[in-house]
Amino acid sequence: MVCWPAMCPVSPVWPRKPNLWAFWVLLLVLLLSWKSWAENYFQNCHWLVVLNKFDRVGALLSKDRFMDQEPMDTVTEVFQKLVDSPIDPREKYMGFPYYLKVNFSCMGKNDEELVRKGHLMGLRPVILISYKYPVNFYRWKIENLQIQMEAAPLRSTGFCIAEVMCALNWYVPMPTKNGSVVMSVDIRSNGLGPYIPPRRFYVNINGYMKRDVSGNPIFTIGYEVAAATGEKTFALKSDHFKRSKSRPLWYTQNHSPVLILGGIEDEKTILLSDTNFQDFSLVELSIDSCWVGSYYCPILNFSATIHDAISTESTLFIRQNQLVYYFTGSYSALFGSSYSSSSWVRVLASECIKKLCPVFVNGNGSEYILALTTGKNEGYIHIGTITDGRVSFKMMPDSWSICDKLPGSNCSINWATYIADEKNLLLLVETLSVKLVKIFYLLNFNLGTQQLDILYVIPQFIPEVQDLDFLVLHGTETYTRTAMIPKGLFFNTFNNMLYIWGNFILQSYNRIHFIYLADFPKDSIIKYMVNSYQGDMAFVTEREEIWYFLEGGYDVYRLVPSKGWDIYFSLQKLQHSSLFADQEFLVTLFYEDGQLYQLIYLVDSGYERLVKRVLPVAQLLLYDQNTPYSLVTTGNFWTPSFTNLCPFKVMRLRDLPKKQHLARQELYHAPPPLVSESLGFHNNKTLAVYQGLVYYLLWLHSKYDKPYADPVHDPTWRWWEHKSRYKDYYFYLSSNWLAAEGVYIDMSSYQKLYNISHDHGLPEMVFLDKGTSFSFTVFLTAHEDTFKLSASSGSSYQVEKKLAVAVVVADPECLDVTVKQDVLLNRKAVLYKITIKDKKVCYDQGISGHNLKKTSMMVKVLGSSGKCFQTTYLGTSTQGHLMVPLLIGCPPGKRLAFDVTYTILHSQQLNKHYFDCVVSNSEMPCFLFRDLFQPFFLVQDMVTGDSGRFLGSYLLKVVGGGPTMDTIRDYTEEEIYRYNSPLDKTNSLIWKTKAERTTQDKKFYIMSQQSPGIE
Repeated sequence: MVCWPAMCPVSPVWPRKPNLWAFWVLLLVLLLSWKSWAENYFQNCHWLVVLNKFDRVGALLSKDRFMDQEPMDTVTEVFQKLVDSPIDPREKYMGFPYYLKVNFSCMGKNDEELVRKGHLMGLRPVILISYKYPVNFYRWKIENLQIQMEAAPLRSTGFCIAEVMCALNWYVPMPTKNGSVVMSVDIRSNGLGPYIPPRRFYVNINGYMKRDVSGNPIFTIGYEVAAATGEKTFALKSDHFKRSKSRPLWYTQNHSPVLILGGIEDEKTILLSDTNFQDFSLVELSIDSCWVGSYYCPILNFSATIHDAISTESTLFIRQNQLVYYFTGSYSALFGSSYSSSSWVRVLASECIKKLCPVFVNGNGSEYILALTTGKNEGYIHIGTITDGRVSFKMMPDSWSICDKLPGSNCSINWATYIADEKNLLLLVETLSVKLVKIFYLLNFNLGTQQLDILYVIPQFIPEVQDLDFLVLHGTETYTRTAMIPKGLFFNTFNNMLYIWGNFILQSYNRIHFIYLADFPKDSIIKYMVNSYQGDMAFVTEREEIWYFLEGGYDVYRLVPSKGWDIYFSLQKLQHSSLFADQEFLVTLFYEDGQLYQLIYLVDSGYERLVKRVLPVAQLLLYDQNTPYSLVTTGNFWTPSFTNLCPFKVMRLRDLPKKQHLARQELYHAPPPLVSESLGFHNNKTLAVYQGLVYYLLWLHSKYDKPYADPVHDPTWRWWEHKSRYKDYYFYLSSNWLAAEGVYIDMSSYQKLYNISHDHGLPEMVFLDKGTSFSFTVFLTAHEDTFKLSASSGSSYQVEKKLAVAVVVADPECLDVTVKQDVLLNRKAVLYKITIKDKKVCYDQGISGHNLKKTSMMVKVLGSSGKCFQTTYLGTSTQGHLMVPLLIGCPPGKRLAFDVTYTILHSQQLNKHYFDCVVSNSEMPCFLFRDLFQPFFLVQDMVTGDSGRFLGSYLLKVVGGGPTMDTIRDYTEEEIYRYNSPLDKTNSLIWKTKAERTTQDKKFYIMSQQSPGIE
């Protein structure tokens, strides 16, 4: 029916039945056209990244390993030619050893054609490099530094027949930073060209490599047997993985640049990766493989297998039989070369070590590892401490054995975990009672007080649950005849949750009272477990089953095998995914940025490979759901009515604080210089200029880390201090193709960004200063039956209990939580305003970033565990649960700085004159000793850009000095007392004051802004 707008009826008039096919044809055309648009817009594309050395830029199929760490003098010649440019010729510009080569690929498309098309459409990859702060905060400044760059297009070298651009890639400098060896690279598009989902890569420094006489990279820990780079895998022996069972991947959380994995039967080889197994190498270790059996070390069988493998920030540990070795890498970004190893070092040579236990979370500026003994020293533990590559072991307890304090015989420590911030060891100990019954104890040993406490005696048998999800163990419950077989412990430092696992799972909030999780079957035995530290856990059993658990709940789900896995696997096979095969062997399971990954060996006919793939937990749980339904009468028909398992429709976070400020991220922006080439292509010289500009920007950042404040609170202010007046002139030269080397440097684009607001959600880690708070709102859209009329008078509504939000903090003595509910009837929604505030009781004064209190906050919608999902074109994710780790204390990026500018101005007003040094130095001003001196200080925030007067109290001490600059030394404690204390009787005081406030012992003056100054 065709009509003009004035002739159309108010309501639609459908055609008669003979013409109904036209409507369905039209609907089909619309759906097909939408599908075609969706396929074009949301192509199955992904980013690709490889590392290229400075001198190999533009070469095809080139890939390098990240082993060189020092800046290089490779850009000086180019910068000397940049006349009439805003660079300072007196400064030293350096380059970095590597570039990142960026590209992308789409399934079923020609990659080179796609990249050319993307470039012509204006596509530019935006790169965000994040530097992980080091473990040792005593040696290095703790900061969360990021630099945002834009990759520059470059035509690859090689033969090209007719096209203006053949092979094309984007390049960006890969800057290094002292104190950081773990770096994440986030890539997204600038919004032009094809849509490519953002992706994160890890590009870490590999300190276990060197160059041979011909300049080729080789391993220092052994010999490379096989390798895999990107999607190409070199030949591996099938027996490496078919005969070997899966094993845990142990490393220091967020701080290990190189990950290693042993467990390959009868081979002294390990899997090694510096990219979180995006690619990997199989390395045969250079160890002697000797076996020493004795009366005190009764090991029955010899094996070349590397049984335990643990990686830390700078050191690798392995156990082969009863022997323990370590190798410290060459990390000049962390410490001097004298601490690096030239070969594997054997430790605890006189001990019989039966197991190495990892300590996943560092503390007190160090990392730790635990070695369990057997034989003559059964009942003792060797605690290894790793600080700046230096390894030391100490046996605990000092003078007595753990087994001496327990009844029974055949005592054995089966597992141990260390809580570094508390100096507590949690031990799983097995003994044999007088009645020849195995008894398992959970013990706590404090390293400081040497006190041993029995926290819990594990029940002998599995309890009866009678269709319950969980059971609180009081000791009065009935038990089955199935024995409990404890295998290990895990303690989450952030939420204080302790787990004992074996053929059962026990969880505890206080290490004394335990809850039995009934969903895990008693006929399965857990082999190892992994934790995301964001509220998720996964278990692998001895039958290679994978189970999933959401912390804070009680439901345990089997992911593999399951109905959901069968559906997902079949769909992937239908799509001919290269990440799946009919025969698969699990190698390990681990979390990365909250995502669960499998490292798995695939066997197809004639094609075998080792791959890393995502295990989509939310998608598997969604496929595994059994949605109940009932038949209801609608008119004359029966229609199915499905029950909503999820208590809400949609969950969103609103009114979020700035993510940059909560995560304490210092962010710099550094785009490439503009070039005069007609198609916008860079060359090796312009990329070298980009290297030098990024280096100088980071050098200004590091130079700004000093105890006194600059006149302008911004690290970049000195860069263009004397050049900004010529900005229009430089632009004129570039606009008329007169710029030197065809390069234009936009001074205003190289800056520090303080108030980024485009990021959504809460950060992976929140830093909470003493006494501060943050808040956000949880927005829930409810189902139709969620609201009901209140029984009280009036017409107000209330929300049924089935839609409720719980907020749990790990340390309620440290944090205060308030939740305010607001019901929006017109939108069928509920708002929960959540505020988290520090109580000022768990942290005293301290240096920025030092000894922060680890805790967490968890938000949970009751009844949502395993039932609520959100599906988008990016995949399926769970909803209704949110856990965020918190660090309480003086956060990174804050400092107390001497306000030189105002102090000099005040001194001029106070003394009517100011005398500087004979040779003036802006970095170190002088004050005349006869003048009254009153210092002023600033509290500066390097993240937000705030700067304000310090109004508190402080102690002023002269702690060092000398007759010349070159002879300045630190004073001893006795000298500090003589030169600063009003109680000194030796007439050695360097300064005095009319202030009356002193410390309680009268030894030193307490100064403030209101003090009369010093003489």
